[in-house]
Amino acid sequence: MVAGNSKSDISFAGTFASSAFAACFAEICTIPLDTAKVRLQLQKKGIAGDGMGLPKYKGMLGTVATIAREEGLASLWKGIVPGLHRQCLYGGLRIGLYEPIKNLYVGDNFVGDVPLTTKILAGLTTGALAITVANPTDLVKVRLQAEGKLPAGVPRRYSGALNAYSTIVRQEGVRALWTGIGPNVARNAIINAAELASYDQVKQTILKIPGFTDNVLTHLLSGLGAGFFAVCIGSPVDVVKSRMMGDPSYTSTVDCFVKTLKNDGPLAFYKGFIPNFGRLGSWNVIMFLTLEQAKKFVKSIESS
Repeated sequence: MVAGNSKSDISFAGTFASSAFAACFAEICTIPLDTAKVRLQLQKKGIAGDGMGLPKYKGMLGTVATIAREEGLASLWKGIVPGLHRQCLYGGLRIGLYEPIKNLYVGDNFVGDVPLTTKILAGLTTGALAITVANPTDLVKVRLQAEGKLPAGVPRRYSGALNAYSTIVRQEGVRALWTGIGPNVARNAIINAAELASYDQVKQTILKIPGFTDNVLTHLLSGLGAGFFAVCIGSPVDVVKSRMMGDPSYTSTVDCFVKTLKNDGPLAFYKGFIPNFGRLGSWNVIMFLTLEQAKKFVKSIESS
């Protein structure tokens, strides 16, 4: 996919379509883990005497089980519609633009292996550009996922994804759709660079080991490596992004960071680490495996 130094052998439209399809397929498969991750990140630490008691959600599987039991199995796919909107835009753009941007940075006459720093820079650039376009879809997804079981007679804030977009614009203004844009650009630029650059490097390294070829096993191991690096690096900004989008009481990124550190301690920034890795690890494996096959399919169509 992104490994190596050759220019893309399929068109930008083909790459965009392959990337969007692969990202959407991975989203459908793994969004229950993402819903669990968002609930864990938004759960605040109980303070003695405030009546909050013990935390409602414990661990990835415990959170998944609690949501399924209390709200029904379908609730685990809350936010799937804006999630797919997001992946079509964000997934298509960040991966589709990666090769052109990388080639722009190294120049037309470059020969040899692209340096890791250039891959990271290309990943940072395409991640930031793509999420700037897709931020409204991310906001709506988090808002829908954050809403748990409501008491009888209490209406939901939003009846669905399209209603959420219109309600947010009507009640909070168009600019509200870009709430959390600061931590979201930081998170997605960093995670995109971690995913694409590490996938590139891990795949390149594996292919130098005798007996390994460019096959499903190589793609699987490279995808797992990409997911692990992405979570380790991106988890703190991911927590801040989820809290800012789910709770309007924070005035800025710094305010959210400071309050989280003060009230919940430094480990709060790695809240939901296991579901986050479960989510991003499996997401990357599914996405990269699907993407490699989708690009082969598109190449066969374009070359025929």
